[in-house]
Amino acid sequence: MTRAFVSVGSNIDPASNTEQALRLLGRETRITNVSTVYQTEAEGRPEQPRYYNCVAEIDTALPPRDLKFHVLRKIEEKLGRKRGGDKFAARTIDLDLILYDGLVLAAESLTLPDPDITRRPFLAVPLEELAPGLVMPGTGVPIGKIAGSLSRDAMQPLEGYTKHLRKEILHERKQ
Repeated sequence: MTRAFVSVGSNIDPASNTEQALRLLGRETRITNVSTVYQTEAEGRPEQPRYYNCVAEIDTALPPRDLKFHVLRKIEEKLGRKRGGDKFAARTIDLDLILYDGLVLAAESLTLPDPDITRRPFLAVPLEELAPGLVMPGTGVPIGKIAGSLSRDAMQPLEGYTKHLRKEILHERKQ
């Protein structure tokens, strides 16, 4: 099994879609932990509803491309995600493979680790929470240094929702 991290984001019915996406992900992989869920502004579109963002730590036997295209994209489709030319469009769910063990990969359809980790606190902060001793593959930079360099001002932790989500998602895993 390979340890991987998947970012989860939604700003259309985010409480429901985030939970549904994690339930579906848990049917295809083993979710070992879920970070704090943060409410954040829609990047590039302040008029849009706020996002729920978190990171799920998983164990998987799937290769990274299969995980991205045959699991994550299928979950997005099932939850009504429409991909178009507007990369800042509101979305029911956004699932991204951001880290796949120590793999460094630069391909047209998949880059690992996800370069956005170094500039988006809603990726770096939850990743540090789940893997505080992590050193970013290919760079040697500790995740704590990356997360510490980014502002958390626009991130509102949703503690009650996070507790509910962990109870539901991690409880399902044990059954």
